[in-house]
Amino acid sequence: MTGIEFYTNGHIISEADSMRQKLGTLAKQYRATSAIIVTDAGITQLGYVDIAQQSLEEAGVNVVVFDSVVADPPIEIVNDAIKIARDNSCDLVIGLGGGSSIDTAKIVALHPNEFESVNDILDKDVSGFNKLPLFAIPTTAGTGAEATFVSVITAKDGSKKAIYTPKILPDVAILDATLTLKLPRHITAATALDAMVHCVEAYTSRTKKNPISDALAVKGLQMLWNNFEKVLNQGDDIDARSNMLLGSALAGIAFVNSSVAAVHGLSYPLSINFHIPHGHANALVMCGVFTFNLSAAAPLYAELAHAVMPSQTLGMTDLEAASLFIKQLKIFLETSGLKYRLNELDITDQDIPALADIVINTYARLIATNPKDMTLNEVTAIYEEIL
Repeated sequence: MTGIEFYTNGHIISEADSMRQKLGTLAKQYRATSAIIVTDAGITQLGYVDIAQQSLEEAGVNVVVFDSVVADPPIEIVNDAIKIARDNSCDLVIGLGGGSSIDTAKIVALHPNEFESVNDILDKDVSGFNKLPLFAIPTTAGTGAEATFVSVITAKDGSKKAIYTPKILPDVAILDATLTLKLPRHITAATALDAMVHCVEAYTSRTKKNPISDALAVKGLQMLWNNFEKVLNQGDDIDARSNMLLGSALAGIAFVNSSVAAVHGLSYPLSINFHIPHGHANALVMCGVFTFNLSAAAPLYAELAHAVMPSQTLGMTDLEAASLFIKQLKIFLETSGLKYRLNELDITDQDIPALADIVINTYARLIATNPKDMTLNEVTAIYEEIL
């Protein structure tokens, strides 16, 4: 067996109402005196920032709030958050929200180091940097950002840039399902399918597949799969919401220590060029990519199928089980309420060549981890299939 180097959070709490009850105490354990909460305006409006702030202030921790994060955060937003953290001498960083807020917080936690702009540290080794204590509190069950050591931000040219180092792994992840109870159906669906993609791509990585990620990917997928329809139809089911949140975190740990692949490669141009949320973009292309991969990955997809549909796949060949697995994912998408054709999102056949070109020329690294290589024509065909 090849060597494995595996990273995960030092402390994960999965408990309803844990942010209210435990955030302040945890902050004091890290001897925090001044915390910055990195979030977005919607989370503030929901009242979640007030809950976090009260818990911290009751523990004697001063709080400053930065709630200007936007989806696919541009470098300028991250720089603004860093300035506020520096101006207030913050010694604890808390990412509260979706993946964009948590990814922003990861970079803010590096603010004690000498750099003027995030541009200065892109594509550079920051493993020797100091990092402040970093807490991640997700409000969606999808990105798994609370359990990963990658931060994805948007450069000035619109491309996605990643800072990828265990240095930015959150010290504490608080999985409080009460923060997901108000999620609307379409966000619940998109983030859940995103997390399922993380499990599948981690399990089938061509380059970094490993037994630890495999175990987490299988368990994460089971939790997500078995609770998906419950949270869509009974959004106030706290047990189902808790299972989704933990399943998403397991998926995050799995993929960041393995890899994601072509689903992400084809989804990024949709997000960049047409502002489709990341989870929805992944959901749009996942079945096309998985079907394309069947000739190389059917046995692995079959293993996942047996894990989530044991009775339905009993006695099936690998190809039969894998095909049923993909069919059920397609049913999840088509019954979720999400749009599932590109033309429903104002994308035309004239847009596809440019999208495919971006995949091949900008995100080749994600094709390299896919079970099967893709050519420009093959990427084009996948897009055309879902037009």
